[in-house]
Amino acid sequence: MKLILLGAPGAGKGTQADILSRMLSIPTISTGNILRAAVKNGTPVGLKAKEYMDRGALVPDEVIIGIIAERLQQPDCAEGYILDGVPRTIPQAEAMAANGIAIDTALSIEIDDETIIQRMSGRRTCPNCGASFHVASNPPKQEGICDACGSELVVRKDDAPETVKARLETYHRETEPLKAYYEKQGKLKTVANQPTIEETTAAIRKTLGI
Repeated sequence: MKLILLGAPGAGKGTQADILSRMLSIPTISTGNILRAAVKNGTPVGLKAKEYMDRGALVPDEVIIGIIAERLQQPDCAEGYILDGVPRTIPQAEAMAANGIAIDTALSIEIDDETIIQRMSGRRTCPNCGASFHVASNPPKQEGICDACGSELVVRKDDAPETVKARLETYHRETEPLKAYYEKQGKLKTVANQPTIEETTAAIRKTLGI
């Protein structure tokens, strides 16, 4: 199965990608991770990406797609893969298709903006050990204090409501049009976000027939 997960930031794509990866025994290809690995390993495309990163510039689409194509040639991708974080735009999707990167299904996790703002602004993170909590769904035993190491919890800049709103605007403008792009190809499947991670996984399994 060659799968793309679509959905707004905070929709739970990363969590569901990890679950599906274990379930189907196929790797999750995260753009950030493979970019760092390609740079570290000094691959030809990794060296090209490093030039941009050293200048503080965005790595262009063609370099990102090159790194993904390089990663998908590895043996663990022979039975399929899950792409996480790419494509973000229609030009990226078109560049992937032009590079022979095949997709069976684009699965979109549907969730409304208000739920995402609520979910992400309720996150609390420990700056010391990295433990993550949520004021509603996973509160620490003592308010504002990390269960694991006793440090004071913080709201990450990424989770502040104004940042979340800006990220959602970017998603609706640049990434959401991918749903129509894949729907035209008959590859789009949608799943409504459920109250729990387990229920969302169950809905995804039913939609994908796995």
